[in-house]
Amino acid sequence: MNTFELDKTYIAGTYKRFPIEIVSGKGSLVKDVNGKEYIDMGSGIAVTSFGIADEEWIAAVEQQIHSVQHMSNLYYTAPCARLAEALCLKTGMAKVFFSNSGAEANECAIKAARKWAAENKGPACSTIVTLENSFHGRTLTTLSATGQAHYHELYQPLTPGFASFPAGDLEALKKLCSGGTVAAVLIECVQGEGGVVALDPGFVKELDAFLKEQNILLMVDEVQTGNGRTGSLYAYMQYGIRPDVVSTAKGLAGGLPMGATLLSEKLADIFSYGDHGSTFGGNPVAAAAALSVVSRLTDDFLKDVTRKSELLRGLLKDAPGIEALTGLGLMVGIKTTRPASEVIADCMANGVLCLAAKDKVRLLPALNIPDDLLIKAADVIKTACAK
Repeated sequence: MNTFELDKTYIAGTYKRFPIEIVSGKGSLVKDVNGKEYIDMGSGIAVTSFGIADEEWIAAVEQQIHSVQHMSNLYYTAPCARLAEALCLKTGMAKVFFSNSGAEANECAIKAARKWAAENKGPACSTIVTLENSFHGRTLTTLSATGQAHYHELYQPLTPGFASFPAGDLEALKKLCSGGTVAAVLIECVQGEGGVVALDPGFVKELDAFLKEQNILLMVDEVQTGNGRTGSLYAYMQYGIRPDVVSTAKGLAGGLPMGATLLSEKLADIFSYGDHGSTFGGNPVAAAAALSVVSRLTDDFLKDVTRKSELLRGLLKDAPGIEALTGLGLMVGIKTTRPASEVIADCMANGVLCLAAKDKVRLLPALNIPDDLLIKAADVIKTACAK
């Protein structure tokens, strides 16, 4: 059997895969099994931050593999400790818990918030409030946190203790908080799976001020928006707020599974021995990969991410068949006149791989994609949109 047949026979049918098999790549170019080359404008859904087979990333991973590929968290390993230091120094946060995915990072954030609230405000204070149209993961608890009803339909009963309100409607949040049971509010500054929708900065500032006044935790989900994706290390930094908890994953380790939950000084000591754990969290190889990524997210590099974003948006803005551009940095949503699925199929046929987010075409290219490939991809996308 070929790969398509093996997949259909032996892998659970949870993915609607495109009919191509990727076998190799370099940077922002990938090749399928037939030798056809594509410009990758999805980077594994914002994962391969520096593209495919990045030399510096490979060197970091390879060096660690030849030292020790895994030790349990009963022992110390340097890459894990050094990565935690780098993240705390770059963000001003106090402590980090490492896991393997965005969903796990959000699970940790939820546990931290509930434990903090129980200890500081009483056991009845346990509700986690999220935004409608949000997405926080596919475990049962993070699915419960997700503010999109269609994700909930198949998995009742959901984990209790969650509520959602519309972005921008601070009065709705105040009503939810009036009973004194809200422990934390969890937001994405750009709702990725919700259609690449950036939150209004004024609303985020008002939200932050209200929560501080009420001594309710503000948690920011930076799973997709983080690690340079929006032109700053984390998207919340462009909103002028200081969250109590930040969760991240995807691009953190550049292609290896890693999640991280960053805790502010307020929650630095919320977890003690046995309160939480992960067999693979902080794995030395994944941590070495993440150090390679994080160390290169300098101010100058992030400025270039913003420049590339402006270049791409300038190429696409007001083009025929493009109704609107959304998002932030190299996290771009394109509202198209044609159905997004048709645009994506045409782009793929012409050598450009794009993604979807609700009714939009979504672009998440590698942060270091060369300008010439960005321009070439934009031309293909514009042609597909104009049909």
